[in-house]
Amino acid sequence: MLPISLEFFPPKTPEGADKLRAVRQQLYALKPEFCSVTYGAGGSTHAGTFTTVSEILAEGVDAASHFSCIGATRARVRDQLAQLQAMGVKRLVALRGDLPSGYGIGGEFQYASELVEFIRAETGRAFRIEVACYPETHPQAKSPQADLQAFVAKVRAGADAAITQYFYNADSYFRFVDEARKLGADVPVVPGIMPITNSSQLLRFSDACGAEVPRWVRLRLQAFGDDAASIKAFGHEVVASLCERLVRGGAPALHFYTMNQAQATSALCGALK
Repeated sequence: MLPISLEFFPPKTPEGADKLRAVRQQLYALKPEFCSVTYGAGGSTHAGTFTTVSEILAEGVDAASHFSCIGATRARVRDQLAQLQAMGVKRLVALRGDLPSGYGIGGEFQYASELVEFIRAETGRAFRIEVACYPETHPQAKSPQADLQAFVAKVRAGADAAITQYFYNADSYFRFVDEARKLGADVPVVPGIMPITNSSQLLRFSDACGAEVPRWVRLRLQAFGDDAASIKAFGHEVVASLCERLVRGGAPALHFYTMNQAQATSALCGALK
């Protein structure tokens, strides 16, 4: 049975927290290998992230905290690593991260590879470290080759595995994995899967983060207008087909960006049996 993992974001209200608890209980039926919790720009949600991670661990499921370093000092990172270890966290998703708008770069880390290296130096093998990668190239990368080299640097610094930005073109994933392996980065690369449930939100978010929505998918979604049922049905068909191809092609696992919703991810896993 192919392993899956689930991603959540920390809720901002008590109502959101209650809803997320219910969503998690539904999705635990899928027996995820772990659940990850995102981290806001500049560490802005770190308290909510750590609280949600703690709840997931208390529910008997392995949890990974996202952990970003841009704008951070080594002292702050050291303190937060100690806090996570005291909580019983065994996994991290180590990221460069984004600064809140209006902030300068600052901090003592410039790249995620530096964060991975620091975590290993401070904690040894206490954490399993996942890092991000971008089959369609990070939007801020100077070139695809530079982006690939940045990923290789993270692996050499001590990353155990990678989770990709979401994509809808399987060829980009397979090509990225092949090119990374040729450069010696042979850790598992897990495809990040974004269900399609809301076309305007998806298109806006994809334009911002550099994820390519194929023209034929974009046009079909736009043609549905406000027909939510048709958007969800079409989106399910597109993403289920993508997942099937990734599994057939040898993807080691699938990581679902749940957006704190249960239905779409449950349906996709049901289609994959």
